[in-house]
Amino acid sequence: MDYSFNLYNAMAPQGICLSLKKILNLNTATPTILCIGSDLSVGDSLGPVTGTKLKEKLSGLNCYVYGTLSKPITAHEVKYMNEFLRATHPESPVIAIDAAVGLAGDIGLIKLAKRGIKPGSGANKRLSKVGDVSLMGIVAEHSVFNYSLFSATRLNIIYKMAEIIAEGVSSFIIESLQNRSAFDCDITEFKVLKSG
Repeated sequence: MDYSFNLYNAMAPQGICLSLKKILNLNTATPTILCIGSDLSVGDSLGPVTGTKLKEKLSGLNCYVYGTLSKPITAHEVKYMNEFLRATHPESPVIAIDAAVGLAGDIGLIKLAKRGIKPGSGANKRLSKVGDVSLMGIVAEHSVFNYSLFSATRLNIIYKMAEIIAEGVSSFIIESLQNRSAFDCDITEFKVLKSG
């Protein structure tokens, strides 16, 4: 099932968090977050801006975020990231975040789905799929001139989408870590009671 949230909906961050709860179990391993994009084009910067915001919100927690403004992960690097993520975080589901193109009426929508994404497909690139869950922000209309449309994307839209995604994902991660911590405490107490 796919979920969509409008950029101007005040409840969008909570919607993203609730949707992630439906898709991913809170008791599974903490998700690894892969933010795809480039800081060289405003339209393609949704991933790195979101990654930077997530790094700030999740600072000091046991969570991995790849792809920030200072260290972007572009679509071309995804094939290497797939191998790296499988080797480094084999138990963790991967949440992939990227900008996308769509219908003119879809600009400003944030789409969440329980499947990976193929970065660069809006620019007719044939790259490998990445992620277990995808979060895509529709930033431009799909056309044969996608590159020029990406360049014409307003930074305000990217920034607002990044804030919404970062708020929703960080809320889910924090709840997941708290839930796991409480679960671990319950098991420890159970073991102590059982042995005593």
